[in-house]
Amino acid sequence: MPRILVLDDEPLIAMMLEDWLIEIGHEVVGPAHTAAAALELVDREPIDGAFLDLNLGAGISYAVADALTAKAVPFAFMTGHGGAVQANYADAPVLAKPFDFEAMKRALSKIGIG
Repeated sequence: MPRILVLDDEPLIAMMLEDWLIEIGHEVVGPAHTAAAALELVDREPIDGAFLDLNLGAGISYAVADALTAKAVPFAFMTGHGGAVQANYADAPVLAKPFDFEAMKRALSKIGIG
């Protein structure tokens, strides 16, 4: 069962994503609501993939993306603010909020988890 990290500062979005991931047979790591909490999970938990809210209330999730990249863990960004991600993450899928169940499944497929 793939273990997917969820990082989102909006608890309702995190819960929705958690429910959808469980529905398709994945285990959720977290959800984390801050980059610091997500980094702790990355350090101590086995993770197969991740959904990262790009813009967190207290910053941006690039530090988490860096930690996942160092461990060769694929991820997708989520954002409700539009815009592009840093050039070094241009290949990462970006889900525009609000997104639906099918968009989440497509993003999982793009990061190699299905």
